[in-house]
Amino acid sequence: MSENKDLLLEIKDLTIHYVTESGRVHAVEGLNLELAPGETLGFVGETGAGKTTTALGIMRLLPTPPAKIISGDILFEGESLLSKPESQMRAIRGGKIAMIFQDPMTSLDPVVPVVEQIAEMVELHQKGTKADALKRAGDMLELVGIPRERGAAYPHQFSGGMKQRVVIAIALACDPTLLIADEPTTALDVTIQAQVLELMHELKEKFKTAMIMITHDLGIVAEMCDKVAIMYAGRVVEYGTTEMIYNHRLHPYTEGLFNSLPDLESEQEELKVIHGLMPDPTNLPPGCCFHPRCPYATENCSKSAPEMTEVAPGHFVACPVRTAALKNN
Repeated sequence: MSENKDLLLEIKDLTIHYVTESGRVHAVEGLNLELAPGETLGFVGETGAGKTTTALGIMRLLPTPPAKIISGDILFEGESLLSKPESQMRAIRGGKIAMIFQDPMTSLDPVVPVVEQIAEMVELHQKGTKADALKRAGDMLELVGIPRERGAAYPHQFSGGMKQRVVIAIALACDPTLLIADEPTTALDVTIQAQVLELMHELKEKFKTAMIMITHDLGIVAEMCDKVAIMYAGRVVEYGTTEMIYNHRLHPYTEGLFNSLPDLESEQEELKVIHGLMPDPTNLPPGCCFHPRCPYATENCSKSAPEMTEVAPGHFVACPVRTAALKNN
């Protein structure tokens, strides 16, 4: 990928496995990603593709054991996160890198008022008195559209959408330079989803925060992201700007994802589906992991894992068959 020295985050050849009694789970394999300050990256793939494992790897929150970083590095502001002691990582988590988890129900402490939960994050990462932290927490609540007076309430007294707003307030309380959002609207209905996404977009612009948006919703990616990484069975198979991926997609898996979306302008009796199932991560097929499901697969696809090829400036694809067809055209 690029040689840009001003990258905020750079993941180099990252491999993460879960070593269990039933076998070795190949969660992430040879991952390369980069993110510039203020940029939003959409991280797309089916459940089990390795998206959340990558996020937890960046945060250094992987459960060890069974998780094990086999190789690679994660550079944040030019420094390796994997070589930092836990004391330094605690200062980075929440202070410089914050994460919004999938389910706000499990992210919030049920017996602590929400304003105190936000204030705790401020106290951990910023200088000042308890009163300063509580004032900042109240300001953050109002910023996410919750009246300051509601801060004394407990999480169970809020709706799902309101709880997610509280989680966003906690994540942004210390002005992080990188926000990781792990399917932040999964548990919300469509109307509340739209409100939360609009709020996140506004706050991202306000704080000039870079963001990794983990999702399997291509509509969210189109609305929120500058770049997209398509992940399958622990590997990124296509990477580029949102415009490139949506209008010039090349990888068969990316094609399959887009073809499975309903087209409101044409009559379809049934949706196009990607045949087959995601491979067992403890027993990945040889060569390209997608070849058993791929309509373009050749004999060579089962023999060697494809390399990422730059088919246009900033557009990378891991499929020699499709890149060769592009060149021939």
